[in-house]
Amino acid sequence: MTDSNCWLLPEGIDEALPPLARKLEHYRRHLLDIYTAWGYELVMPPLIEYLESLLTGAAHDLSLHTFKLTDQLNGRLMGVRADMTPQVARIDAHRLKHSAPTRLCYMGSVLRTRPDGLAGSRAPLQIGAELYGHAGLASDLEILKLMLATLQACEIPSIHLDLGHVGIFRTLSTLARLDQPQEALLFELLQRKALPEIEEFLNAHDAAPQYRQALAALAQLNGDLDVLGEARAALPTEQPGIEAALRHLEATASALQTQHPDIGLHLDLAELRGYHYHTGLVFAAYTPGMGQEIARGGRYDAIGEVFGRARPAVGFSADLKTLAGLSPSTPPAPERIFAPCSDDPALTQTIATLRAQGMCIVHALAPGDTADALGCQRRLHQHNQQWIIADI
Repeated sequence: MTDSNCWLLPEGIDEALPPLARKLEHYRRHLLDIYTAWGYELVMPPLIEYLESLLTGAAHDLSLHTFKLTDQLNGRLMGVRADMTPQVARIDAHRLKHSAPTRLCYMGSVLRTRPDGLAGSRAPLQIGAELYGHAGLASDLEILKLMLATLQACEIPSIHLDLGHVGIFRTLSTLARLDQPQEALLFELLQRKALPEIEEFLNAHDAAPQYRQALAALAQLNGDLDVLGEARAALPTEQPGIEAALRHLEATASALQTQHPDIGLHLDLAELRGYHYHTGLVFAAYTPGMGQEIARGGRYDAIGEVFGRARPAVGFSADLKTLAGLSPSTPPAPERIFAPCSDDPALTQTIATLRAQGMCIVHALAPGDTADALGCQRRLHQHNQQWIIADI
């Protein structure tokens, strides 16, 4: 007996029908053209790799999100990629081996065991860019501006940008002598900004009072550029790592305010998204009506170490399906021109010529096919032994 529900897709797995697929392809081409204009070269990593390659080093956080299966040829465990960033890092470190800064971009489907957020997709169409081989403000700003160019190209309204720096939390955790489980718990509390629980946790720890106070202050150090003054008063800026992070945030935010005054800018020193593999600046873009970020990124200088080259690295990624869904515009469908069912050589030649010019010609397969049924707006009509385009 045939299963009446055999057409159902797994939860969190979707497909794009013609109108949406056309929109996705429009933005895919447009964005890749933008990245090419910025000097970023396209790479196409494989959908599946051996698990140790996908989950080594900085990518261990992806383990819970990765579907795993056994290679029937050799028995080794493989994974379906849940994020393309580790793959691009492998390509830069092991395959390209350039000494100069390398700019790479990518776009492709990823698969995750669980969605991001309620009713989210488990099969995003991930798009992004990575810049390897340069550490500093210039490369961070370039990636940030390329991410903003991506959102603006998709006509995303009212972009708001959150900036943070994981170096501050890392330095304070080391100074407070937090072990890995303690650090992980405090990280989780800071993400929730659970102030009473943070205070209870720190009071039970034997770190020096100044470091406990500084860690507690992180949850409330957020706002506009003025919050950096509050941070300098609340944090031990005599520690080089903390002062350097604050200066970097200040320079980044100031440059963005000057070059993108229309972007809403928010600083949050407890913003630790991707903490386990990011090493410096972290950022996320939001738009009203979306409870989650629509693009994210940051610096992760150690990501290529396991592949033999721990080059400086910064990048961003987004789900093209999300961006296309937020875009208010829909690219127009091409005009469809009906060609009647005929083997006239002149018609065959006319169809070939028009298609070569980029026109959409739908050739009827049977005499009963009609222009209306095939969704055509105009038709090819024979006049004086020539085939010309005419209104229906």
